[in-house]
Amino acid sequence: MPSVVTYDPARIESRPANVAIQFLDRVKKSSSREAFRYPVGEDWVSVSWTEAGEYVEKLAAGLLSLGIESEQRVGIAAGTRYEWIAADLAVMCAGGATTTVYPSTMAEDVAYILADSECRIVFAEDDGQVAKLVEHKADLPHLAKIVTFDSSTSSGRAGEGDWVISLQELEDLGATYLKEHPGVIEEIAAAIKPEALATLIYTSGTTGKPKGVRLRHLSWTYEGTAVEMQGILTEDDVHFLWLPMAHSFGKVLLSAQLACGFSTTIDGRIDKIIDNLAIIKPTFMGAAPRIFEKAYARIATMTAAEGGVKEKIFKQAFAVGLKASQLKQEGKPVPLPLKVQQAIFDKLVFSKVRERFGGRVRFFLSGSAALNRDIAEWFNAAGIIILEGYGLTETSAGTFVNHPDDNRFGTVGPVMPGTEVRLGENDEVMVRGPGVMEGYHNRPEDTAATLTADGWLRTGDKGSLDSDGFLTITGRIKDLFKTSGGKYIAPSAIEAKFKAICPYASQFMVFGDQRNYVVALVTLDSDALPEWAGQNDLGGKSYAEIVSSDACKAMVQGYVDQLNGQLNRWETIKKFELLDHDLTVESGELTPSLKVKRNVVENTYKSEIAAFYS
Repeated sequence: MPSVVTYDPARIESRPANVAIQFLDRVKKSSSREAFRYPVGEDWVSVSWTEAGEYVEKLAAGLLSLGIESEQRVGIAAGTRYEWIAADLAVMCAGGATTTVYPSTMAEDVAYILADSECRIVFAEDDGQVAKLVEHKADLPHLAKIVTFDSSTSSGRAGEGDWVISLQELEDLGATYLKEHPGVIEEIAAAIKPEALATLIYTSGTTGKPKGVRLRHLSWTYEGTAVEMQGILTEDDVHFLWLPMAHSFGKVLLSAQLACGFSTTIDGRIDKIIDNLAIIKPTFMGAAPRIFEKAYARIATMTAAEGGVKEKIFKQAFAVGLKASQLKQEGKPVPLPLKVQQAIFDKLVFSKVRERFGGRVRFFLSGSAALNRDIAEWFNAAGIIILEGYGLTETSAGTFVNHPDDNRFGTVGPVMPGTEVRLGENDEVMVRGPGVMEGYHNRPEDTAATLTADGWLRTGDKGSLDSDGFLTITGRIKDLFKTSGGKYIAPSAIEAKFKAICPYASQFMVFGDQRNYVVALVTLDSDALPEWAGQNDLGGKSYAEIVSSDACKAMVQGYVDQLNGQLNRWETIKKFELLDHDLTVESGELTPSLKVKRNVVENTYKSEIAAFYS
């Protein structure tokens, strides 16, 4: 087993004082190098650090011309795109604080977030986002201006006077302001305290209104510096960013970019991820486990559909790859015959798998939910490293992460340099360090319940630490349940196992609190299902028709039987039901980061769950 990586703590203390300085320093250091690349129609536009710096300065100056003052909030309601990042950097360079809003958020919740944060300006992506604000104008007394990313939003501006302006108009205001106040952005950057508010991210809770997490400049500069210290990313890396920037995972990758200087290609369209990988050929990318589950399922089902010799070669290749990987994990040498087989299969199989991801990926970063160990090992066998990490919005995302030279499957790695970890009551993971939030906005009671007097944050997750400090997450404490027989169940672990077994699975939700056995609600992947349907005389049928068929139920039962063979007796799934539709963000059953809102699902389908026990 490789030794645990160590770091110089002095580098944490010498990091930039705030994000504005960090960005301006990066512009000077990497001036002519590519900073960003983004799509415009069928073409891709490349932006150097100098060009990005000039653009951000104009937008920041435009915000100053509109009266933005220190720590005043500016909202961004948009999908992931270059303008989102430029706006975010401009807000911080102007001394303001960004409030993030998912574009899928319902109008009522958008109004709540913007009112609670007292946003004075909002960057709105398009007509749809502007319409939400117009609808709730009376509820937004602090909102003085809306700036649209897409200049075609004339319909949203109708009857609103100059309440809505375009991004170009803001840039023009900024250019004029800079002529009148040369050097103003550098002056403001120098005056921003490390403790100043930089970002308000509202968590998508399963019950009640979302809570605003207050993250300071010192947290984001810490995150970037802690990533840079690990030495795994350089200016020469190419990052593909599709993650929602309203989520802390996306934000922490921006912090890493400012610290390391690599180029980021941005396209938030999820349906374009696979196509973009072939075009961009990134060296790394962050993603939620669902992306890896879908990729694994797609490759597995395509191979199974081909059958014959190809399927046999594929299965044998991964059997060899997994055996070699296991030996390396145990610190044992790989025998020469196994090395030879691995080399042959690398040419026949693994290289083709890697090519689907662009062919240059050095590693993926997985976060926001638990990654199944079997899927991580499957990718590793193909020569694709997935580094699993862990963190919360309340810890500025990055808190634990594995390292390419010491990647331990099933763990989320050691704590990031500069942060402390301990296990509290009921083995609750607790952390303390620069990444930890200041508190919840306007929520002193919630803050006191989450942060101890001496700065430790209660994560709400149950975990264990090995002798080298590598953390394993068992599950959310509030999600753990006990059967009527007194046995504790960690549903997330069972759910992740099923997704690794069944290539057609989308969601697998386990229930059984105070019941005498465990049951599950199941949804299937609408992208993978048609191929299976075509092979089973169900081609052309709707999703609901397919999942209601006896053949589909039998197929899922087979995978449930496989799952049960890997579980303790009290964990086994005794009954399941296939829902006639998948869970969606729009239905409120998934968060925008694609995590299941367990309480919402349990309440929505309480009659179906009760029927399992009738």
